[in-house]
Amino acid sequence: MVLKTEVCRFSGAKIYPGRGIRFIRSDSQVFLFRDSKCKRLFHNRLKPSKLYWTALYRKQHKKDIHDQAQRKKKRSNAKPFSRSIVGASLEVIQKRRAEKPETRAANRDTALREIKERIKKQKDEKKAKKVEVQKSQQKGATKAPKAAGGKGPKLGGGGGKR
Repeated sequence: MVLKTEVCRFSGAKIYPGRGIRFIRSDSQVFLFRDSKCKRLFHNRLKPSKLYWTALYRKQHKKDIHDQAQRKKKRSNAKPFSRSIVGASLEVIQKRRAEKPETRAANRDTALREIKERIKKQKDEKKAKKVEVQKSQQKGATKAPKAAGGKGPKLGGGGGKR
């Protein structure tokens, strides 16, 4: 004998014949609930995805996976594939790969030394420019002294905390 079971609109549980509550909304939409608990929660506008015992929650949080046929993920076998990168051709990359670690370390050290020297030279140039600017300002200050009291009285409040 085959029993025609319905599904609860809120919890997703099976409703066997002779059980459940049927609710018809004013727009003629039919809702079937397993019991008064599901009906009450539906009318209170609770989301079934937030209640751990509902089918929707269990589906969203990947519970009961053993019941469903679980597909095995296919792993794509990544084959080693060499291609050139912008700024370096394939030959250059392969040459660097074939280098011994000692030579690679030596090349890195020389490159770092060059960069440090360049930075040091730039700092020295900035200091020299700064000194020149200060000397020129001092010469200009001695030639034309500012008139005392050139400004009027200070107006407005001082912007401190009160």
